Amino acid sequence: MYRLLIADDEALEREGLEWIVRRAMPDTFQMIFAENGRRALELADEHRPHIIFMDIHMPGIQGLEALRRIRDRMPDAKLVLVTAYDYFAYAQEAVAIGVKEYIVKPASREQITSLLQRLVQELDREKQTRNERLQLIDRLSELEPIMENELALMFMVDQIIGAEAEQLAEWIRFPLDGGFAVVAAWAELPSDSKQRRTLFEEVRAFAKSLGGCLVSSIIDRHMALFFPTPKQGAASPPTANTIGQRLAQWTAERLEQPASIGVGVQHSGIEGLRRSYVEAVFASSCCGSGGGLCLFAELQRSGPSASTTAAAAGSAAGPADQSAASADEATNAYVLSALRRSREMREHQTISALDRARRYIESRFTEELSLEEVADHVHLNSFYLSKVFKQYVGETFIDYLTSLRIKRAKQLIEEDSLSLKEICYEVGYKDPNYFSRVFKKVTGVTPSDYRTSSLKGSDS
Repeated sequence: MYRLLIADDEALEREGLEWIVRRAMPDTFQMIFAENGRRALELADEHRPHIIFMDIHMPGIQGLEALRRIRDRMPDAKLVLVTAYDYFAYAQEAVAIGVKEYIVKPASREQITSLLQRLVQELDREKQTRNERLQLIDRLSELEPIMENELALMFMVDQIIGAEAEQLAEWIRFPLDGGFAVVAAWAELPSDSKQRRTLFEEVRAFAKSLGGCLVSSIIDRHMALFFPTPKQGAASPPTANTIGQRLAQWTAERLEQPASIGVGVQHSGIEGLRRSYVEAVFASSCCGSGGGLCLFAELQRSGPSASTTAAAAGSAAGPADQSAASADEATNAYVLSALRRSREMREHQTISALDRARRYIESRFTEELSLEEVADHVHLNSFYLSKVFKQYVGETFIDYLTSLRIKRAKQLIEEDSLSLKEICYEVGYKDPNYFSRVFKKVTGVTPSDYRTSSLKGSDS
């Protein structure tokens, strides 16, 4: 139900408009009435009407002035000027404040009804657009961790950054002009996938609270956080040292598994982010079995003693002047091994989910079935399911669903026990004309021609 404010100093005019609206469009509006401009402003603030009928001449605050003030407070409201005078004398001023509709007294019932119906249609379209925008925002928020992970993997495996990465970075608003990496690593992680997911979400939420960053998924036993270089003139964000300290303290206090936190040095450019990640992985291996914090910058300054710390953690660390080379070698081997295991595990999980998805589709293809419903059944994001379904099955979800329906339709046509209309409903379609078009697109012939040819084949 929409809210309609009628502002007119003549009670008879207000009552006449109310009578017309309630009879022509029942149960459409909550009616609000004001006898002058000041009262119209008060009621507009209180009720936030969707449509406002404003008489141009009223005691005190005039109609145009009241509409101007309302427009400033409620830019989406539909403003209608009601006048008994030549409207064109006020046209320029009215257009300037956003008035696009007007009524000249006395207006007929048909004029008022037609105007209100048009405005309600506009409001309905705007409401639908807002809902679609909110749904898009919700979907993008679901996809953001996936896009973050894809971009993070590009940094982590030293992949060439191309247009795809630049597009991902633009979508998630992550600058590629440099920054530093932080790695959280665990000696052991829970085997239960739900517990691992909870751990990931908790760490991700805390990392986001420290500043805008890019968060990878848990790969083997570690996850990476990439913090961009602060923009000039922006408020000073926490330093790499501070972020590392907070993350180490938080994981020690909040999580059952102590984490080893490694922090890389801030570098410029895309290659700098990759370099900082290598340093962060190396530093995380120097924390010891009990977790804690290790800064690569301190390892560089610590001289030969760095090798003692690294050795205690089972690392291949050497003296400070060899730390960069050691970091590259140790980290590349670790990351590639971890990614390989992660990829194998993810591929196995994906194939398993696709098998469940196909079984679900095959058991429900004669009903109304959407990609979102199948994705919910197998606990995958619908965007991701659509992508991997095409990759592994070789056709899109809708093509696969269609092929099952048409295959079943052909069987039923050949059995010749149901009418084509009954077959249409039997295989999951609601519109016989649409079913006929889809059938011809897939088979090259209409259902009736297919029935004719199949009957001729059986007679011969």
